[in-house]
Amino acid sequence: MTLSAENILLLGSILLFVSIVASKTSFKFGIPTLILFLVVGMLAGSEGPGGIYFDDPGTSQFMGVVALTLILFSGGLDTKIEAIRPVLRNGIALSTIGVFITAILVGLFTSWVMGYTIAEGMLLGAIVSSTDAAAVFSILRTRNVGLKGTLRPLLEFESGSNDAMAYFLTISFIEIVNHPETSILLMVPKFIKGMVLGAMCGYGSGKLMILIVNRIKLDVDGLYPVLVLSLVFFTYSFTDFIGGNGFLAVYAAAMLLGSSNIIHKKSLIKFFDGQAWLMQILMFLTLGLLVFPSQIVPIIGHGIVISVFLMLVARPISVFISLSRATDLNFRKRLFVSWVGLRGAAPIVFATYPLLAGVHYANTIFNLVFFISVSSVVLQGATLSLVAKWLHVGVPEKVKRKFPLDLELKENSKSELMEVDLLENSPVVGRPIVQLNLPKSALIVLIHRGKKYIHPSGDTIMEAGDHLLVLSDNKEAVESVYSTFGIKPE
Repeated sequence: MTLSAENILLLGSILLFVSIVASKTSFKFGIPTLILFLVVGMLAGSEGPGGIYFDDPGTSQFMGVVALTLILFSGGLDTKIEAIRPVLRNGIALSTIGVFITAILVGLFTSWVMGYTIAEGMLLGAIVSSTDAAAVFSILRTRNVGLKGTLRPLLEFESGSNDAMAYFLTISFIEIVNHPETSILLMVPKFIKGMVLGAMCGYGSGKLMILIVNRIKLDVDGLYPVLVLSLVFFTYSFTDFIGGNGFLAVYAAAMLLGSSNIIHKKSLIKFFDGQAWLMQILMFLTLGLLVFPSQIVPIIGHGIVISVFLMLVARPISVFISLSRATDLNFRKRLFVSWVGLRGAAPIVFATYPLLAGVHYANTIFNLVFFISVSSVVLQGATLSLVAKWLHVGVPEKVKRKFPLDLELKENSKSELMEVDLLENSPVVGRPIVQLNLPKSALIVLIHRGKKYIHPSGDTIMEAGDHLLVLSDNKEAVESVYSTFGIKPE
């Protein structure tokens, strides 16, 4: 079937509906949602039952860039600067040094395995060198993977900021492959310029967004998300136009906006979260349509070898070198960071650049990148919770958020909201609240017992299985609260 103006909306709506319904199955059986979207696209493609012929890398690249822009903005909007400040140094190391080392190791290994030139091998290494923001944000947030300490903000910051380095390396090695006389050293000033301008434009755009959103008075509240959407695309395109890195600018602006007090903040976060999901679906559907499964089969052997090397050798080496000075991350945590090297749509989108640039072996590189990305999301994405439990870096179930409440403390609030499960051996079971000796700054505001929600009073008896919502006036009392209930979160 050939796409046309008459049937594109019909086919698009059907594919969207099928993808969303399929995501229900993925949650139930533990399959990463993004893979379901990709499979739906492949089934709808020219070699699947759908029979839709689509072979347009240019359109795929354009949609991919738009999608990555919105996904990065949504991720940055939900990332608080206060949360990433402790991991900033480690995150930057992973996003730059880590990406570079991964690209070098995979590039050299690929040139040896495939018989490519060093430059051609480095090109593939550059394309798959960064973790994918869509995959990391999606899996960590939809699976409710609770991680100890600063692991989660570190992983999210890395995935949101390392596309800038991977993009630079990809463009640079395309130039070197097509023009062998070009020196990689000539690319260094371009990289520094791109990162500096990206950071500056991101900061400036973030401040501008805050000013405009808080000062402008729109008659219709629904126009505020549209206003911010226009500023997002302006940030990316303007930064790219002057030679900066647009992905970095968008992510930096989003973090600044999300960490500030702005009007309609909650509705903006929900709007861009929905946009990010829509973009993920469209991006993976499009990439699924673009790939031809028959072309994947011949490279499966090499794809498996390179995937295993990337996951078990290149990524761990790059992580341990990048985090060599991270005293707050022990061996188990570094090992877990190594495993969360999820590749996804971003590398596949970057793999369209060699196709459009006319690079030799570009089609093989695209198929290899596709296979590597899919195998990474399937294997690593499906086992994140299991590996977190195995390495003892996951937060115990008894301290995870479970209340279906839309509660939000102010950004500068010193209060802390906790959720606690009472186990059978908890020292407070059978005792009334008045006898619990909770800190004076802490208050049990709600109890979930069975199918009921109970507003507690002093004589309410604690029962095993109760799920408590506890509010503390200060964060220093958290440890004392957990101690009262016999919980030792690490």
